[in-house]
Amino acid sequence: MTQPFPFSAIVGQDEMKRALILTAIDPRIGGVLVFGDRGTGKSTAVRALAALLPPIEAVENCVYNSSDVKTARGLWDAPKDAKLVSRPTPVIDLPLGATEDRVVGALDIERALTKGEKAFEPGLLARAHRGYLYIDEVNLLEDHLVDLLLDAAASGENVVEREGLSIRHPARFVLVGSGNPEEGELRPQLLDRFGLSVDVSSPADVATRVEVVKRRDAYENDTAAFLKRWRAADTKLRKAILAARDRLAEVATPDETLEDCAALCLALGSDGVRGELVLVRAARALAAHEGAETVTRAHVRTVAPSALRHRLRRDPLDEAGSGARVARAVEEVLG
Repeated sequence: MTQPFPFSAIVGQDEMKRALILTAIDPRIGGVLVFGDRGTGKSTAVRALAALLPPIEAVENCVYNSSDVKTARGLWDAPKDAKLVSRPTPVIDLPLGATEDRVVGALDIERALTKGEKAFEPGLLARAHRGYLYIDEVNLLEDHLVDLLLDAAASGENVVEREGLSIRHPARFVLVGSGNPEEGELRPQLLDRFGLSVDVSSPADVATRVEVVKRRDAYENDTAAFLKRWRAADTKLRKAILAARDRLAEVATPDETLEDCAALCLALGSDGVRGELVLVRAARALAAHEGAETVTRAHVRTVAPSALRHRLRRDPLDEAGSGARVARAVEEVLG
């Protein structure tokens, strides 16, 4: 199996990389939506980040990635003496043509026919538990599947009631969707369910494009040497993410920060309070990543575009892009 491209070796795309790191520090931020050109490193970044994270401990042969035998035995016929094994953080691809049965799971037809037993065959949500679920061209996915995915991502569990089956299992994962807006848009209510949104574009200068090609070429020509070259940087980043997770609960969030977030969302006309929640969590994760003890305006200012640009209502009198509108509001509200 080919080792993923090192996360630290990805050239540019700083906002996308920061969004992925923040969700690795605090998965409660929600998923990440990445819109932009093809070939800009979207899927590479997701796989690279998962490879960067420490492996998870799970019950051997458990497709639900259960962290203890008791839970596993409540979901399938796990042996009483099943042991815990180390496995990589899962990254599950959800193809566009996937059926609802494939996603949530369904009756195990083979077992029903051969053994006459009614059993549940877990779907992709079970396999993504404790990891990442990646959907390329998420804007082309059928709406009912996107609804289903976002509900599971928000609740942290998958509920299946069909064909005489009544199954409920954990499904906590970070949802990452990507797509090209020219090929279709997500409904606003679905956009709002993603925690962060970033726009990526092809490198606009010769030097950056050359560096991208050089690193990709070096990776493909001698993968082992390339991974060795970037191992120290990835290890440093891994330790920083783990340290940020440990200090996250200790980072103070002053009332002034909450007021800033609320004022910003009001200025932008953001519906509901999901924008504030994500903004606060993302700012706190960034503060933890930087080793700060308190969330500041600088943290809010940095993550505001990612947290809010996809929550704006269209304004026919304002032709500025969503990123520009957020930047303008940040300047007016936060100074």
